[in-house]
Amino acid sequence: MVNGYVARQAVTAALTANAIRPFPGFRAGVPAFFAGWLTGELAPHVLALTATDTAAQLARGRRDPLGLALAGASAVGLGYLIGQSRRAVHIAEDALVEALGVDYVEQLDEAPSPADLATPWGRVVNPFAFGRARRKAGVQVKRDVPFAPYGKRGMLDIYTSTNTPSSGAPVLLQVHGGAWVIGTKEQQGLALMEHLAAKGWVCVAVNYRLAPRDRWPAHIVDVKQAIAWIKDNIAGYGGDPDYIAITGGSAGGHLTSLAALTPNDPEFQPGFEDKDTTVQVAVPHYGVYDMSGVTGNRNVELMRDHFLSKRVFPEPYSAAPEVYEAATPLLRVTPEAPDFFLLHGRNDTLVGVEQARELVERLRETSKRSVVYAELPHAQHAFDVFPSIRSQHIVRAIDRYLHWHWNMWRVEQGRN
Repeated sequence: MVNGYVARQAVTAALTANAIRPFPGFRAGVPAFFAGWLTGELAPHVLALTATDTAAQLARGRRDPLGLALAGASAVGLGYLIGQSRRAVHIAEDALVEALGVDYVEQLDEAPSPADLATPWGRVVNPFAFGRARRKAGVQVKRDVPFAPYGKRGMLDIYTSTNTPSSGAPVLLQVHGGAWVIGTKEQQGLALMEHLAAKGWVCVAVNYRLAPRDRWPAHIVDVKQAIAWIKDNIAGYGGDPDYIAITGGSAGGHLTSLAALTPNDPEFQPGFEDKDTTVQVAVPHYGVYDMSGVTGNRNVELMRDHFLSKRVFPEPYSAAPEVYEAATPLLRVTPEAPDFFLLHGRNDTLVGVEQARELVERLRETSKRSVVYAELPHAQHAFDVFPSIRSQHIVRAIDRYLHWHWNMWRVEQGRN
C-alpha cells in the first residue's frame, strides 16, 4: 500500500511535469490547464510545501526512497519553473525595446529602477491579499455603476486613488474573460488595475451579458456600450475621455482586440451607432483571435463547432459563416488599427499561442502603429489572474508600455 507521503509527492511530481510540458490535444486542454496553471504560477509555494513535507518525514525518521526521489524530481522541476517565471522581466523588456526602440525609456516619467525590475517577492508571498494590497496602495473602488439596462451584467467598477488628478487622467478599461459564459468584473485584472490606479490612472472593470442566455454579439455590444459610457461620464471621476486603453484576457482578450479593431462599427452598436467607441491602445492577454477557423487550425475548428456554435453564437458556423468571420479579430486588421501590446503563454492549452503569433504578424504587416509582443515560456492560460512572479513582472512591463504610450499620445495631441 502506498503511504501518504509517497502519494502526495507522486501527485506533486505529476502536476509539475504537466506544468513544464502540458498534456497535448484538444480534449486534454482543460484538465491540462487546471493542473498546470496553479502549479506554474504558485511554484514557490508548492516548492515550500514539498520541502516542508519532506523535512517532516525526515524528522520522524522516515526515509522512503521512492517518496524522496519524487520530491527531489519535483523540487528540480519547480525550481526550473520559478526560473522561467523570473525570465518574464527580460522577455517583456526585450519585447518593448524591439518594438519601441532602446530609447523608449526616455519617454517615461522616470526610467525603471532596480526595484521595478526585481522579483516582487513581497507581493507574491500572499498572492490573494487583494483587499490589503489595495488599501495599502490607497486605491478606492466605486462598485456597481450602471452603464446599460441589464441589471448586474450592465454594471462597472471604477478604481481611483489619492494620486488620481481631478481631471485628465488616462483611463484603462478591463474586460473579464470566462469563455463568454462565466466571469465577473471583480475577478480579473485586479493586480494591473490596482497598480495603475495607485499611479493616478482611472481604471474601469466592466461586466457584460453572458451566453448562452445572451448570444453573440451581445458581449461586444456591451463592451462598446461601456466605451461610450466612459467617453460620456469618466471626466466626472478625473479621467480623460479622449484616452482609453483596453485590456482583458481570454474571451476578454478577444473582446479587447475586436473592440480596438472595430471602432464605431454600427453592427456592434445597435441603438448607439452615433457614439464614438474608439480606443487608443489595446493590451490583450492570451486572447481568442480566430473565431471562424480562418487559420485552418484544427483546435480552433473544434472549439468553433463543439463550443462556440452550441453555447455562444446563435447559429452554427455552416449556417452563418459571415457572423463568425465578423467576430474574428484576425480578419478585422486595418492600417488604422491602434497600438497593441499582446501577451501569450507558450504552454497555453486553452488558446494556442499560434493565434497570437498570427495576429501579431497581421498587425505588423498592416498597422501603422506600434505592435509589441511578449511570448512567455512555460506560461499557461490565465497567468495574470493573481500576483505571481511572472504576472507581477508583466504588470510592471504593461505599466512602462502604457506610460510610454500615454506620454507619446499627449505629444501627438499637443497636450505636453
